[in-house]
Amino acid sequence: MRQRPLPPLLGLLFLIMASSALGSGKPAPEWRISEWINGEGTSLAELRGKVVVIDFFQLWCPGCNSFSGPLMRRWEEKYRHQIEQQGKLILIGIHTVFEGHNYQTPERLRRYLKEKEIHHLIGIDHHQPGKEIPETMKRFQTRGTPEMAIIDRQGIVRLQKFGSFSPVMGEQLIDRLLAELGA
Repeated sequence: MRQRPLPPLLGLLFLIMASSALGSGKPAPEWRISEWINGEGTSLAELRGKVVVIDFFQLWCPGCNSFSGPLMRRWEEKYRHQIEQQGKLILIGIHTVFEGHNYQTPERLRRYLKEKEIHHLIGIDHHQPGKEIPETMKRFQTRGTPEMAIIDRQGIVRLQKFGSFSPVMGEQLIDRLLAELGA
């Protein structure tokens, strides 16, 4: 039986998807945020010594609304003590709009956050004039939304996943990183 080679476009897509995300074990790049919602802005450098979870999302992203958004709300509840009392875990959403710019406005984002009862810090990814892809999305080499990254106390990306993944796997990593902090 003769095997057909993988169609060239599928092969190319696989290579792009496999190579584009920032690899685990690499230093997390600094984000560039044009506006902060739900709190005062911060930098990744200021968060050294803490575990940081980043959710790259868009308002109209189905996976964001069905997976990463609910997961972040779940982790807000589960890790409330480590977030509020100990300050050892930081959850941040970065609104990375790369399509539908006229629809996904800061005003709509504020309404969305209120409606979905999202309380963690949200940054609006900075756009260079005339560029489709926002700055932080480029720096983290995300492949789209949702994409989540978990960063350790030294600022090293320990996990970066596009789409859905096992929430238990994410929680085990967060628990391990918090244990390293003595939380």
